[in-house]
Amino acid sequence: MSSHNLLRKQVIAEIKKKRLVFLTVVVLSFLYLSISLVFGDMGLLRYAELNKIKIKLENQITEISSQNEQLKSQIKLLEEDPFYREKLAREEFGLAKPDEFIFHYDK
Repeated sequence: MSSHNLLRKQVIAEIKKKRLVFLTVVVLSFLYLSISLVFGDMGLLRYAELNKIKIKLENQITEISSQNEQLKSQIKLLEEDPFYREKLAREEFGLAKPDEFIFHYDK
C-alpha cells in the first residue's frame, strides 16, 4: 500500500507541476500580449499619437482649403473687377496715377 500511496503522490506532484507550468505560460503570454498591446509598434500609445497627428493634419487641410478659396475669390476679383485691381495696386504696392501724390504717415 505504501508504494501505491507513493505512486499516487508522485502522480499528484506531476499534475501540479504541469498545472504550474501551464499557468506560468498562460500568465507570461497574457503579460506579453498586454505589454505589446499598450507599448508595441501598433499599440495603444502609438495609436493615440497617430490619432493626434491625424487631427492636426485634418485641421491643416481645412485651413489650407479655406486659404485656397480666398485666393480663388481674389483671383476672380482681379480678373473681373478693375476697381479691385486699382485698390490692390494702391494699397499693396503704393502705386498712384500720374497726377496723384502719395503721403505716408509713420505711426
